Amino acid sequence: MTLTLRAINRVENEDIFLMIQEMGEGENGFVNSLLSDDLEMFYQKLHRNIEISQGINLGEGFVPQTLYWFFVDEQPVGYGKLRHHLNERLLEHGGHIGYAIRPSERKKGYGKLALKELVAKAVEKDINKILLTVNEENTPSRKVIEASNGELARIKDGVCNYWITINM
Repeated sequence: MTLTLRAINRVENEDIFLMIQEMGEGENGFVNSLLSDDLEMFYQKLHRNIEISQGINLGEGFVPQTLYWFFVDEQPVGYGKLRHHLNERLLEHGGHIGYAIRPSERKKGYGKLALKELVAKAVEKDINKILLTVNEENTPSRKVIEASNGELARIKDGVCNYWITINM
């Protein structure tokens, strides 16, 4: 089984839109900011996220982030966010990486593969100390992070901070 990452682009197919619909508003701290009932609005949100990845028109308190689709056998199974650097807010909640697997594709090992690929993308951006935050009760994600060499730094207000350090 091979999971591949693709950065979002301006031309996405309906399979991506349907995956976003299946994922809903998000859960366990992951916010599905692409959710829309309207395909045209979805494309507008994609365009806006491409601007964000380039640091264009960032709102106060926001940092550039790149969104990546996860594919297995050319089918979308989830997506992730890689924030290019941290600010005070992201140090508390959000971290460098956030990811989600669509409900119909969970419990197949895709989370661990996706995290591995996102860590590699972080290293490409010269980020070698990577923060992940996860709700304390989200045991499946905590296990994925711990299996990926994530070290628990603290638990505060129900949010766990994990660091993955890559020796370069």
